[in-house]
Amino acid sequence: MVITEVDFFNTYLLRRGNYEIPTGGNESTNSFDAVGFPITPGVAFPGNLKGEVYDSTDYGRVGEWYVEESRIRGGFNNVATDLGVKAYLNEEKVNQQHRFNSLIYSGVYNSRTGVNDTNVFSVADDLVRSADPQNGSIQITLAEDTNLIVWQQNKVSRALIDKDTIYTTEGGTQTQAGQRVLGQIVPYKGEYGISDNPESLAVYGYRKYFTDLRRNAVMRLSNDGLTEISAYGMQDFFRDQFALVSTPNQTLFITSNLATVVNAGDIEMDLVTSTFASNSSNPQVAITPGMSLYYAAAGSSNFTRINGFVTKVSSFPGSKVYFSKPLPDLLATDVVRFEIPFEGKLLGGWDIHNKNYVLSIQQTPTNFSGQTSTLNIPPSDKYGTLSFDEQINGWVSFLSFKPTEMLSLRNNFYTINTSDLYKHYDNASHSIFYEVSSSSSVTFVFNANPSAMKVFKTVEYEGSNGWQVDSFVSGFVGPTAQGAFSNDTANNVYSYNEGLYTNSVTGQPARAGFDRKENSYVANLVSSSTVAPGEVRFGADMTGIKGYFATVKISTDNTTDIGGAKELWAASTEYVGS
Repeated sequence: MVITEVDFFNTYLLRRGNYEIPTGGNESTNSFDAVGFPITPGVAFPGNLKGEVYDSTDYGRVGEWYVEESRIRGGFNNVATDLGVKAYLNEEKVNQQHRFNSLIYSGVYNSRTGVNDTNVFSVADDLVRSADPQNGSIQITLAEDTNLIVWQQNKVSRALIDKDTIYTTEGGTQTQAGQRVLGQIVPYKGEYGISDNPESLAVYGYRKYFTDLRRNAVMRLSNDGLTEISAYGMQDFFRDQFALVSTPNQTLFITSNLATVVNAGDIEMDLVTSTFASNSSNPQVAITPGMSLYYAAAGSSNFTRINGFVTKVSSFPGSKVYFSKPLPDLLATDVVRFEIPFEGKLLGGWDIHNKNYVLSIQQTPTNFSGQTSTLNIPPSDKYGTLSFDEQINGWVSFLSFKPTEMLSLRNNFYTINTSDLYKHYDNASHSIFYEVSSSSSVTFVFNANPSAMKVFKTVEYEGSNGWQVDSFVSGFVGPTAQGAFSNDTANNVYSYNEGLYTNSVTGQPARAGFDRKENSYVANLVSSSTVAPGEVRFGADMTGIKGYFATVKISTDNTTDIGGAKELWAASTEYVGS
């Protein structure tokens, strides 16, 4: 194949022809005739005859060539194009600027008229609008009606589009048409921003939800301005959890030996998993998609970066790894190293199915987890996903899934876990996220007559079969003369099915946990408390537990109708004064 390079700005037609070079032809002077294409003055002839092949006959060599046409349709004497206007500006000093608090806009795009100037940034026009640099960098913007909402690290503002604000002598404001696309930047009342977590933003209707990590707040921007929704019964929780989210970048790495050699051009490699070594002490840490790759000779600490990233891992923790780009030659004795940077993440999304704002507080990304003293990588369960409901203006539930991304489409709520897309509320199964079943739980407090010491004797609930009591704990009392505090605890209460056994004396079925009476489930509380100073009878010899109040955690068991619906309508306890 022969490529003919013609110095035209626009070309319209590629014409293809075959040529046959008689044996003995002089390629350097083109002293031969080309068969199959007319030699016309003004038409460029191929000077680079690479790609020709020898014919099996003695006639010569045969090849193909292409010619670019500068004339419309390649017709004789048709209009020809030249190089056109140079689409660049020659600056004497080419200096790049990073203006973290500024916005710039391009030319107009109009699909109806076919105008597309999105790549035009004329230096003759005033295209830049800057926000207050004291409020930090611009993290994310959102166009809403005729305003552009701007989130900085420490402030939320709106930039007027095609209009400016005029302040009257009475203290009011008016808007009028402006000459600039981005008009005046008007801040919202309140010293709140989005910190460094634009991923927390979720929008539904005229409400926008986001987090402010620096102020331990979850915010809502609506028609009434900024509201701190984290203060609705959850202020202490968010204060403690946000403090655990790491902000500086850290790096997780895993090193391994190769099982076989890697030839240049391969996109996969086999690893010896028994040689895995990591800066995380958690044995569950594995190679995951997105990691970058380095290699070094055996015994060397000088690792060389390979362009690309891991795209697929065949099995845990990564015996066969696939790469995005061809690999170089690697010896079986070489050592490979997989790395991925990480930092804490506050991921927000809108659940259109339940009309909830869902927030996932993640100390580590979803594609790895672990714990180490040097990197302070928390274990895999160090995350919290919870939802906010506007109908009750409060936080309604904790969720057991840890998403990579969240989105809503039409009437469905989707999440992405690493590289897999999951549709929620898609079947009759409950408490199953990312193909893993988790138990649901409710924690509440019994605190009737709070100023009186009580003995809690029983626990009762109304609802479905399959609930068990994980803990029943009284409040702390003390301190003693030795400065110790103590509290009473009760044994776990089995669910109605799991507590079934056969009485060895009577041979009749009996219940060690909840028993059903008049369509309610009730159980006696058996104390598991240790002896306290001054007590004569304690532990299982006592009826119930003592305290001013009791904290109870009730959850679904692991055997009763897995994935089925479990309802819990009410819970109560019987107590007497102590």
